[in-house]
Amino acid sequence: MKKFRFSLETVLEYKQQILDSLQTEHGAILAQVRQQEERVEMLEADYRAMSGEFNQRKLEGLSILDAIKYEQYLRAMERQIEEAHQRLEELRRQAEKKRAEVVEAKKETSSIEKLREKKLENYNRAIQKSEEAFIDEFVTTRRIMEAQSA
Repeated sequence: MKKFRFSLETVLEYKQQILDSLQTEHGAILAQVRQQEERVEMLEADYRAMSGEFNQRKLEGLSILDAIKYEQYLRAMERQIEEAHQRLEELRRQAEKKRAEVVEAKKETSSIEKLREKKLENYNRAIQKSEEAFIDEFVTTRRIMEAQSA
């Protein structure tokens, strides 16, 4: 009997390539999310430190000009933090969208793989039946030959 050949093998390979590509892209976006989370944490830590320094300097007494500089710097840091949070949310949305694409690609690939498995199972059953039929025919022929020679 001829060798098993799955007619949708090229489609399966193509879908697997798409899945691999999507998983790579998803991993890259997740890395960007982690990097942005670290940036947000760093900015917030810097803000807390600067705010603490400002409060300490206020207790010690500082000039109005220095107080204005601290306040302007803190406002600029607040804007940076807000922008960093917005970027983080955008990256998280992108990651979620890419995750959904990966899930969909996995479903498609999985359905074709299951079809391949069923076809292979049917092929193996047909091979087994063919071998059993051959053995039955061989045994029957041998018995007839033994009966004729006896």
